Amino acid sequence: MQAGVPAGAVIGLDIGGTKTRGVRFENGQPVADESVGSSNVQNVSREEAARHLSELFARIGGGTVARVYAGAGGIDTDEDAAALAALIAPHVPAAKITVVHDSRLLLAAGGASTGVAVIAGTGSAAWGKNEHGEEARAGGWGYLLGDEGSGYWLGREAVRHSLRRMNQGLEPDELTTALLQSCHVEDPNKLIALFHSPETGRRFWAQQARFVVEAADAGHEASRALVEQAGRDLAGLTAQALTKLGIKGPVILGGGLGMNVPRLQESFRRSLAAEGVTDVRVLEQDPVFGVLQLVAEQG
Repeated sequence: MQAGVPAGAVIGLDIGGTKTRGVRFENGQPVADESVGSSNVQNVSREEAARHLSELFARIGGGTVARVYAGAGGIDTDEDAAALAALIAPHVPAAKITVVHDSRLLLAAGGASTGVAVIAGTGSAAWGKNEHGEEARAGGWGYLLGDEGSGYWLGREAVRHSLRRMNQGLEPDELTTALLQSCHVEDPNKLIALFHSPETGRRFWAQQARFVVEAADAGHEASRALVEQAGRDLAGLTAQALTKLGIKGPVILGGGLGMNVPRLQESFRRSLAAEGVTDVRVLEQDPVFGVLQLVAEQG
């Protein structure tokens, strides 16, 4: 059993904008690993979040659990944390529940106790801690105020690219054609109503980011520029957190885009190298597996 991990069950939750992943650890070993829809109340209704958590705990088990450690996007205040803890508590009535911003899971999963973790997924954020225990955060403001370099940002920029071409009287290019097919519309003009429709949302448009990445890899210049910009924007968030903490790293990059898009990783690394930051690591295991380290640190 890992040193510092309590005997009995520990449940780690990674609650993103698209899905909720739960891992049950028994004596430090994972024994159940399941995913359901998002339980983040910034992305779904409280009722839907509660339903997804109920489904998850039915799969991984609740009952006698010593600790639950949950990381979620949008945990900006103690009130945010308490609201999510209240949804979890009925499933694990005897457990100590800790709720933090999901970037904390990422840093621990990267094997670091100090440094800056950067999420590039549905949304984006950077969070870090130095050896004095001081914390800093940059971004994570949500899609209406920021989320630069995220899946949502790339999806929205693909729509904007397509609409600009339409206004210029240009035919749909590779990116626009892929986007139209995915959205089941035949004209870029119809993207406007679809984008503002309650039938779509943050998750839907974040899923369109894959077409930007695919077009960039195929040589589409505008898509390459967007992916490059995403890397630079994420590096900018990282630099803000590093400066506030007075450290140069390490930097751990995670999230669906951060872990799986080499072109974005390269732009991110180049931008940070220009700031003298060279200890940049791409996360190699999912953030939820950072829970055991965090529980051990918390005691």
